[in-house]
Amino acid sequence: MFIHLGGDMVLKAESIVAIIDHNSQDLSQENVNFLKAKKKQKVTIKVTEDKPKSFVITEDEVYLSPISSHTLKRRAETTTIVSEDE
Repeated sequence: MFIHLGGDMVLKAESIVAIIDHNSQDLSQENVNFLKAKKKQKVTIKVTEDKPKSFVITEDEVYLSPISSHTLKRRAETTTIVSEDE
């Protein structure tokens, strides 16, 4: 299954390690340091020019998505079944 992160960006659901709310006031210092390190390593990808609402973390990159973490979570939990007749 694929998750649409906004813009033209789509990821395989199984490649996603975590989805974190960008506006969270409760980010631990470890998370803040992790995100800063990923930006410094230049493996942070801004999905669109819109203000990020969530971070989507994979093994290799961190995506800044304009879609809320709640919506992305809901998309990840939704499965689509397409019949062979379609």
